[in-house]
Amino acid sequence: MIFHVFEALAEFEREIIRERTQAGLAAARARKKLGGRPRVMDERKVKMAQSLMKAPNLSIQDIYETLQVSKATLYRYLSE
Repeated sequence: MIFHVFEALAEFEREIIRERTQAGLAAARARKKLGGRPRVMDERKVKMAQSLMKAPNLSIQDIYETLQVSKATLYRYLSE
């Protein structure tokens, strides 16, 4: 019986935390704040990468070193 009481209290606490988290996210959205990690490449860098990819004399390594991003990041942004 004691474990059932503890379980009910834990569930109640979890619901309160969930409600507060949702309220905080809604308030942040109302202030135009976006969560998550900031993007590494903006539109200008993506367009530059696309134009550099068309150049036959540049290697992939030259391109991602010029843009100062990793190879995986370069391919991820170009596949979008």
